[in-house]
Amino acid sequence: MITIVKSTALHGLEGQIVNVEVDVSRGLPSFDLVGLPDASVREAKDRVRAAIKNSGFEFPVKRITVNLAPADIKKEGPVYDLPIAIGILAATGQVDPVSCSKFVYLGELSLNGSLRPVSGLLPNVLAAREAGLEDVIVPADNAGEAALVEDVNIFPAGTLAELIGFLSGEIYISPFKQDITKLLASPMGAELDFADVRGQHAARRALEVAAAGGHNILMLGSPGSGKTMLARRLPGILPDLTFPEAIEATKIHSLAGLLPPGRPLVTRRPFRSPHHTASTVSIVGGGRSPKPGEVSLAHNGVLFMDEIPEFHKDALEALRQPLEDGNVTISRVNSSITYPAGLMLVAACNPCPCGYYGDSVRECKCTPYQVERYISRLSGPLLDRIDIHIEVPRLSYEEIATGEKPEGSAAIKIRVEAARARQRERFDLEGNPASRQAASSCNARMGPKEVRSFCKLTKPARRLLEEAFKHLSLSARSHDRILKVSRTIADIDGQELIGETQLAEAIQYRALDRHQLI
Repeated sequence: MITIVKSTALHGLEGQIVNVEVDVSRGLPSFDLVGLPDASVREAKDRVRAAIKNSGFEFPVKRITVNLAPADIKKEGPVYDLPIAIGILAATGQVDPVSCSKFVYLGELSLNGSLRPVSGLLPNVLAAREAGLEDVIVPADNAGEAALVEDVNIFPAGTLAELIGFLSGEIYISPFKQDITKLLASPMGAELDFADVRGQHAARRALEVAAAGGHNILMLGSPGSGKTMLARRLPGILPDLTFPEAIEATKIHSLAGLLPPGRPLVTRRPFRSPHHTASTVSIVGGGRSPKPGEVSLAHNGVLFMDEIPEFHKDALEALRQPLEDGNVTISRVNSSITYPAGLMLVAACNPCPCGYYGDSVRECKCTPYQVERYISRLSGPLLDRIDIHIEVPRLSYEEIATGEKPEGSAAIKIRVEAARARQRERFDLEGNPASRQAASSCNARMGPKEVRSFCKLTKPARRLLEEAFKHLSLSARSHDRILKVSRTIADIDGQELIGETQLAEAIQYRALDRHQLI
């Protein structure tokens, strides 16, 4: 007898329906699994056999053939354990095939018949909804994540026996409902506060500008000046995640298996901080079965690269396309996968190998050639994609010991959100399609057309920009990025036209273009 039950398959973050076709016929006992399964899918044979027996059902001593259709799409992960088991039980008459055909099944089976949670469940459920299927059965531990998808009925099951009782009408499993508003409002650990940062007024201002416009930023300074401390407090002044942004971030973290227990939704902007020994694949994504890398895990959040010159050159150069396009494309012989990478890059480095070039207290022991070679590890095209370069000097004793309480993150966040609101309103008034698709548009993502439309300069500002372009040997990309940063500063100041003051501050944030450090 042949039965068909439904599941899903993922290609990157996109999914499609998979028909799990099970045929149980007479012949020598065997269990064949076809349809381009990977190793973890092929291992389902042993898990399914033990789970069916240990749940009190009969495993057929017959010829079993399972086809995962369409056969030209690679099937990965243990998510097919449950649909295969249901298909076998339906094909042998132990459960009604008609009742089984109404649902989409996702889940891994333990040998004792209990259902284990799986990674990537959210994009799988989204794929089921896009295919017009409304009833999905998932492991109980995945119910909170799956219920984030609207217009889908999520039925959580703890064991295979419980599920068969539900399909047979013997027990009732109520659809799981998720309170989205409560999830978004619930804290995800304590945020670090800018009130802890003493001094560094210029760096604090630069980070506020970066947050207000979504700009990439590079901080240069000697060891112990506070670069890492500043970077880790940046997410606390960024606007809160909207629900669409939270779903995007959650999809990526779910696929990577990084959702913490009991937290089905990413409610705070991601902050990723890879070590400088990280490989290119771990940074941008890839592998035999391409998975998202750090640039995608930081989507809608912050990617912090401490000691950025120490990263492998290939990894740094691979950042250029994601920073420019907001996504990363991983190409293989058989397919190409695109993951989102709309991130803010926050980089930090010392000005030289010993770290004390230009320091007010300690003497630098590096030669001019060593200093230049160290900074030149950051290529010109990569630096062009970093809008703000800021120096973070050593703090004096007076700045550390002062009793004055610095401004906290809450006050800075209010100004950042006001600036972002002005940007969204400006894009909407112009009918910009990108602003309708993204819940939070920002100046850093403007294209050349938007730069020409929105970055209007006063006459003195135009003359200043012309002089800066000539004397600093700016590239066309640097020219546009200065305009974007000055647009953000004007938004913080509540001004529509970009004046000389805003432009001068934006030019000041191009430290490496001004050759102050090399």
